[in-house]
Amino acid sequence: MMKTSHNGNKKSLNDLSLEELWELFPIFLTPHDDRWEKWFNDEKRSLEKIIDDPHISIHHIGSTAIPIIWAKPIIDILLVIPKTKDMTKIYRILIKNGYLCMAKDRHRCSFNKGYTINGFADKVFHIHLHYMDDIDEIYFRDYLIFHPSIAKAYERLKLKIWPKFIHDRDGYTNAKTAFITYYTKIAKEKP
Repeated sequence: MMKTSHNGNKKSLNDLSLEELWELFPIFLTPHDDRWEKWFNDEKRSLEKIIDDPHISIHHIGSTAIPIIWAKPIIDILLVIPKTKDMTKIYRILIKNGYLCMAKDRHRCSFNKGYTINGFADKVFHIHLHYMDDIDEIYFRDYLIFHPSIAKAYERLKLKIWPKFIHDRDGYTNAKTAFITYYTKIAKEKP
C-alpha cells in the first residue's frame, strides 16, 4: 500500500526526501538472529538463478554475517564480478527482478530489496555489486569472525553511536568508517 500525500496523490519511495526516508527507515540494531544465514542462503539461490553466471561469486557480508554481534536486521550481500565483465548486464538483471538501485557508478552498484512505502518488509537486503579487486567487506568480515574481541569492540561502537544516528544513515556509516578502515587494512596485511 502506498501513502497518500496531502493533495491526495499516491507517494512512492522516489517521492520522499532523504529526511523522510531516514524517518521511515531508522537505524535499529538487534541481537544476532540465526535466521539471517538462512535468509542469505535463500537470497543467494535466487540471485544465482536470475544471474546464471558461474564467474560471479556471492558473499554474505556486513554484521549479519558475524554470528556474535548485534546488527541491523538487513542482509548485506556482495556480488563479485571479474574485471572483464560488464557491470551493466548484472545491473539490468537485478532491476528487472525487482531490486531498487540505490547508487551506481562505473565501479560499483548498490541495490535494495524490502523497502516499502510503509517501512521495512519482513526481510530486507542490500546487494553490493563490485569488481574482484574491490572486496574490502570480505576482509573485514573474516577478520571480525576470526577475532571475536575485535568483533565485540565493533559491536560496542555501533551500540554507542546508534542512538545519536537513529535517523541519519550517513552519520551512522561515517562514525564507523575509521574502525572499519583500520581493521580492514590489518586484515589485508595478514598472510
